[in-house]
Amino acid sequence: MKDEIVGNIASIESMGLVDGPGIRYVVFLQGCKLRCLYCHNPETWDIKKECEKITPSDLIKKIVRFKSYFGVDGGVTFSGGEPLLQPEFLLESLKLCKKNGINTALDTAGVGFGEYDEILKYTDLVILDVKAVEPDEYKKITGLDMSAFNSFLSACIKNNKKMWLRQVIVPNINDNEESVLKLKKFASKIKNVEKIELLPYKTIGVHKYKDLRIPYRLDGVEDMDEEKCKNLEKLLN
Repeated sequence: MKDEIVGNIASIESMGLVDGPGIRYVVFLQGCKLRCLYCHNPETWDIKKECEKITPSDLIKKIVRFKSYFGVDGGVTFSGGEPLLQPEFLLESLKLCKKNGINTALDTAGVGFGEYDEILKYTDLVILDVKAVEPDEYKKITGLDMSAFNSFLSACIKNNKKMWLRQVIVPNINDNEESVLKLKKFASKIKNVEKIELLPYKTIGVHKYKDLRIPYRLDGVEDMDEEKCKNLEKLLN
């Protein structure tokens, strides 16, 4: 039975404002294959970590309570961790959202399992986290090659899925015109991209590494200057 599918949820935010258009109910799924230099949620890496267990049918009961707040633009965003690492749960949850007339967004780095066509069928918006656009830079930042990312991107293009692209801007790594123009060129080849956002690097998650006894590889790197980030974003216009 479909209701026997159980999701492992890291956390839930009932009134999110930065995870897609409008007011969003944001479901953060546990698990991520990437080990990004600047990740501020290392507690979401281990997919087997004991978190809140919930079925799609129980999750939708929680979501519909907030439907009146969504308005025209709002809805549900599945984020993480990496939501694509729990594809069965994600798919059934997306289906139930659409059955209840709720807009759906997928906030993802595109590194999951297998085929994505069915998941994308029930996804209104893909918010794709672009770590880097060149293989060597991508591996330096994430620890993996770009094959899984490219596979998901190809599926989005094939399904003509509406997309937002986001990239974290980190001091002394990609806080320069050359890197931003590479992102612009990359995006220009994807016809279904609605907008591109640059997100300034923050050190808000550093304390989590200390708590988990994980070395923080950007130790000493300060928050990205927000004004500089805004100026770099102008290059995308």
